[in-house]
Amino acid sequence: MRFVDMIEKKADGGELSGNEILTMVSGFVSGEIPDYQMSAMMMAIREKGMTPRETGQLTLAMMNSGDVADLSDLPGIKLDKHSTGGVGDTTTLAVAPLVAACGGTVAKMSGRGLGHTGGTLDKLESIPGTSVEISLDRFKEIVRENGVAVIGQTADLVPADKKMYALRDVTATVRSIPLIASSIMSKKMASGADAIVLDVKTGSGAFMRETEDAFRLAQMMVDIGTLTGRKVRALVTDMDQPLGMAIGNALEVREAVQLLAGQIPETDPLFRVCILLGVHMLIIGELAENEEQAEEMLKEKIRDGSGLKKLKEMIRLQGGDDSYIDPVKIEELVAVKQKIAVIPDHPGYVAGMNAEMIGTAAQMLGAGRAKKGDAIDPAVGIMMKCRNGDYLAKGKAICTLHVNDDRYLNEVIELMKKAVTISDQPGETRPMIHGVVTENTNYR
Repeated sequence: MRFVDMIEKKADGGELSGNEILTMVSGFVSGEIPDYQMSAMMMAIREKGMTPRETGQLTLAMMNSGDVADLSDLPGIKLDKHSTGGVGDTTTLAVAPLVAACGGTVAKMSGRGLGHTGGTLDKLESIPGTSVEISLDRFKEIVRENGVAVIGQTADLVPADKKMYALRDVTATVRSIPLIASSIMSKKMASGADAIVLDVKTGSGAFMRETEDAFRLAQMMVDIGTLTGRKVRALVTDMDQPLGMAIGNALEVREAVQLLAGQIPETDPLFRVCILLGVHMLIIGELAENEEQAEEMLKEKIRDGSGLKKLKEMIRLQGGDDSYIDPVKIEELVAVKQKIAVIPDHPGYVAGMNAEMIGTAAQMLGAGRAKKGDAIDPAVGIMMKCRNGDYLAKGKAICTLHVNDDRYLNEVIELMKKAVTISDQPGETRPMIHGVVTENTNYR
């Protein structure tokens, strides 16, 4: 069948065969299928959708378009977690060491931040000397020795995704749920993971603004995992406000260290999400029989300091100065020229936040990138001083800006005031955890 016939078939709502999907992916990667035809196909997919079988076949074709990491010689079930992106989302730096401390094998390949979302690799590189560009062999050595390592994805991993995403970005097809699901899952599977816990964000700072769409994406990724022989669970969590109080690279590392050192209360949203992610990693990794047992295991690793020790050792093995993995020493990494409190124009309740605006404000201070290749300042960012529902008395700050370059300072102050709505009445409080999708659920 000609590719133009395949485009017409999908545009008419038809289901593509496995061979047709393989032809599409391999042809696009090789250059045989031109951009304009692939653009038409992706628009047809956005409009007509894909069945779970089609999405699974697309994921496998993308996964096999380049290198696939073989982690079979590592002990146990190889565990991974993935967040769909958010603001103040510091979970990997806390969860991965905790799960490793509980006996898990956490071999994680992560990405960099772009736009209003932060990247785990950028956070790690805020610790002097830490390398995330490590060979696969050295990566496996570190995981074998310490139970956890976090590195960047290799250049030859899933080239189909790189080409397809570049095209989606300029053809208004980014928000297609089958294309999002296959993009995420192809990279996770090519990274060698046996079991994956997904944190699917929903709200103003998330890719999926609507909760219904977040659940649809979560279900599709769990279905892909089931169809391809992986264990996958997905949490749908809230991103209508920053998850942690810190937004910025070294600031978020400090918050993760504080969590592992037992300095963040168990009622804190970041603590709750980290524990829940860890719970499901332990369960699908067959390291705990139920949620209660898994939660107690994780909390014990905070109490006895072994989670913090795992993070410290990971940094050392990846070439970093592990002395900074200390609640006191790490203050040196967040030192800035000035700290500026943002005071609202009038007292009142925090009735809502726009998390995307807050992430953009941190980016404008130098904590993030507007485009690939932009330099970042690891020390700068924002420390929030409130959460939704809090009452701010006269003179109480929304946040503190950590500033080295004040070029956009006035714009950032105004953006923060706009991002946080102050009202005479408290706004609606959204749940932090919207739900969990497992292989035994069927969210439709």
